[in-house]
Amino acid sequence: MEILPKLLSVNALIVAFLVVAVVTWISSVISVKILKGRVPGAAIAIIAGLILAFFGGKWTGGNKGISDVSGLAGFALLGSGMLRDFAVVATAMGSSLNEMKKTGWIGAISLLVGVFISFFPAVIIAFVFGYRDAVSLTTIGAGACTFIVGPVTGAAIGADSSVIAISIAAGVFKSVFVTIFTAPLAKFIGLNSPQAAMAYGGLMGTTSGVTAGLAATDPKLVPYGAMTSTFATGVGCLLCPSICFFMVKIILGQ
Repeated sequence: MEILPKLLSVNALIVAFLVVAVVTWISSVISVKILKGRVPGAAIAIIAGLILAFFGGKWTGGNKGISDVSGLAGFALLGSGMLRDFAVVATAMGSSLNEMKKTGWIGAISLLVGVFISFFPAVIIAFVFGYRDAVSLTTIGAGACTFIVGPVTGAAIGADSSVIAISIAAGVFKSVFVTIFTAPLAKFIGLNSPQAAMAYGGLMGTTSGVTAGLAATDPKLVPYGAMTSTFATGVGCLLCPSICFFMVKIILGQ
């Protein structure tokens, strides 16, 4: 028992990968055996990860979440921006350039439209819940684009940490929502081709949600949706702290 903590500490990153693999496997079993495929395993895994992060933060005092738990320090690296960006780029591998060209301007337009249709409804909801300053409204609206755009925007325009946390929560909620409802709605919205997947990825924006949702719909569509949803994050990081922020300030007269 004295050797085990040292062994886990030395192989922290491997342990983190192992835990993620086990959680993913259990989530897949629950999805297939219990829920009969109605809820994708990826959505269950995301919820399980959030629960583990919550209890990890409670257990350790809320500093770094589950990575503060003895033996699970590898999650600090596994959940870092470096591996996140690597995973995002990797999801786009395997896409066909010819299929991407067929999308034409639809993919580019979907990126811009996707930012605004996520941003402004979230701003309105935040306003209804009592937020009145442009910084907070913009940060929460950016979080609705993706949970990456939210903190990037908040840091750029000087938002409070509590508001940035809300923006991340909004992005995570959207990611889970897209993950769960992509497959059931795919037939009704014509999500059955690489071109449709690219447009969908641009409109939804959330790479994790789009990737998981398309994986449950048709794995062959994943690279195309991941491609535009990845660009959507970049576009959101450019537009939200600048143009969207100034638009909110003008509307509020601040």
